[in-house]
Amino acid sequence: MNSDADNTVLADLREGGVLWITLNRPERLNAVSKPLYDRLCWLLDQAEQNPDVRVVVLTGAGRAFCVGADMKAHAEGTRTAFEKREYLRGEQEVCRRLFELRKPVVAAVNGYALGAGAELALAADFMLMQSTAIWGLPETSIGAFIGGGVSWLLPARVGLTKAKELVMLGERINGVQALSIGLAQRCFEAVEPQDFQQQVQAFALQLASKAPISMMLAKQQLNRAGQQNFEDALTAELEGMMFCTTTRDWQEGVDAFAAKRTPVFTGL
Repeated sequence: MNSDADNTVLADLREGGVLWITLNRPERLNAVSKPLYDRLCWLLDQAEQNPDVRVVVLTGAGRAFCVGADMKAHAEGTRTAFEKREYLRGEQEVCRRLFELRKPVVAAVNGYALGAGAELALAADFMLMQSTAIWGLPETSIGAFIGGGVSWLLPARVGLTKAKELVMLGERINGVQALSIGLAQRCFEAVEPQDFQQQVQAFALQLASKAPISMMLAKQQLNRAGQQNFEDALTAELEGMMFCTTTRDWQEGVDAFAAKRTPVFTGL
């Protein structure tokens, strides 16, 4: 990938195997672009393959998480129909990767998360927000349409009634409100950006300390919660339990429990 594309999204592997992926177009409030989507997909693929990565944190540089479409670029109107579709498909692919990644994904919403930005955050397993951060879907106000699996993900997260309000009215909500309706899992009163990052990192380290294979299976099964009946769930859980007993991490968990110490999992 060329250096210009590389700079649109940055990656930083921190303590405990927590990979911070930062959308890096602060001058455009991290508005999305085709190079940004391509770079983000590539980094997520690399994270999935890297055994040193236990958790992925997605955030934005500057005062926004991501404000969605770059309306200035849209206004130029120079894209062909094919280019428009490829741009839109880019978001669908990124959200699919976030949702299906075999490792936990945390969206650290540090400011505005609007449109495609709100959709990226929703596709993560966990949404952590600053209390003053703003999340919203303005598509119906500009003649556009939701993407990134929102029509499936949002009702599952907050219920159909609230999802209709958020989508059809285009209401914007802050971190406190998002927490109250179950959209966000945590809301932090961080004043400085570094304080928020420290709080998110502490949360991510809790996830990173768990057994990677157990976490992968848990994510996959929970993501299918509304797509299978009870018997199918029991069967899938049985297979998962049996598989875990064949791993070194299962034995490590048993040994650590017996020795009254903290287990050290390796993902094997």
